[in-house]
Amino acid sequence: MAEPNQLFYQDGEEPPRAVLVGLCIDEEPEETEKSLAELESLLETAGGECVVKVVQTKAHPDPRTCIGSGKVAEVAYWCREYEAGLVIFDLELSPAQIRNLEDAIGDDVRVIDRSMLILDIFALHAVTGEGKLQVELAQLKYTAPRLIGKGTELSRLGGGIGTRGPGESKLEIDRRHLKRRVAALEAELESLDRTRRTMRAARDRSQTPKVAIVGYTNAGKSTLFNYLTDAGILAENKLFATLDPTTRKLTLPDGSTVLLTDTVGFIRKLPHHLIRAFRSTLDEVVYADVLILLVDASDPEHQAQLETTQNLLEELGAAEKPTLCVYNKCDLGANRSFRAIGTVAPNRRTVSISAQTGQGVDLLLAELQNLLQDGKRRVTFHIPNAEAGALNRLYQNAVVEKIDYGADAIEVVATVDAKTYGMLRAYDPNWKEPTDE
Repeated sequence: MAEPNQLFYQDGEEPPRAVLVGLCIDEEPEETEKSLAELESLLETAGGECVVKVVQTKAHPDPRTCIGSGKVAEVAYWCREYEAGLVIFDLELSPAQIRNLEDAIGDDVRVIDRSMLILDIFALHAVTGEGKLQVELAQLKYTAPRLIGKGTELSRLGGGIGTRGPGESKLEIDRRHLKRRVAALEAELESLDRTRRTMRAARDRSQTPKVAIVGYTNAGKSTLFNYLTDAGILAENKLFATLDPTTRKLTLPDGSTVLLTDTVGFIRKLPHHLIRAFRSTLDEVVYADVLILLVDASDPEHQAQLETTQNLLEELGAAEKPTLCVYNKCDLGANRSFRAIGTVAPNRRTVSISAQTGQGVDLLLAELQNLLQDGKRRVTFHIPNAEAGALNRLYQNAVVEKIDYGADAIEVVATVDAKTYGMLRAYDPNWKEPTDE
């Protein structure tokens, strides 16, 4: 099994040449080409070079090799012609399909699928200890079923006199080792997740609003994050340049403070096992109060990328959060102006910016501030000492700015949303009970 971060490419080696293979079943041929173009970008991010793209049109995948025997022969020809040592499929392959394809192509050509390529990129870009553990766990869970021995070279069981008797194949030993390692990684990540939950609880007690930047990979999330917070995190024109979430304080125009988090990018055909492995990281999106959904307006595929992001947000249970939809990279010739371009829902606004030059960012901050303040009001409550329990509800559900303990009552200045105000409005001296007149 390849070590993490060394799936097929190591520093100092010549970039491997690869043949990319797509399968067109129900979708239009143009969609298959677009997906293959994205796969080529993933390959370049991992340090490889595409030499040929092969597309198979079939009613359904071949259960043995995914593509037809004629296409397998064509792939083998291109591998020999261009001395390509790698074949990458733009879909998920079964363990048996990988083995059958490698046997049919021969010449020690490796066959991997889209998921394995994404995992390798994740391994390249994992920086923190937690990120590296999450990548290794995802790699092991994905690799374990694909750990298939070839012949007797992986076996401790020989044949003939003197070799019979109890024994254990190397394949079985490897699988037991993987099982133990997966259990150890899960235990370590659970410990880190408890620490993350403790930190999140502390943030909740501070009542500081939480904002997460989400969007398709390479939309410019890290560039915007750096511009707003001077965090200095890595921002490259590559897919999945950011893997580990980073949180910094951001001061809005009215002087209020929010916690801004940069998150991992989304991509079409993102494997479900990756979502599960990075669940604790993606929870930063789930627990955010407001989302900044960043879209690369200069990309011809930005609408499809936006739909992919929204579908993944729905899968995470975060699609209904108040959202500021931001069209980025408008300095690159996109036909969008640096102004608000419409409100698509009561809890969703849309603006147009360039995170690279800073154009439109002032409007972004103003709209973010408005979105955070929607439905909120600053109220002075007078809570009788005998009913001091209401103060706990304020601390749990509002931002308490000032508190004075009097002889008969507690005076509290707090910013509350409509729901909290409805629960505590009886303590507002300016509130009047509606009459039937």
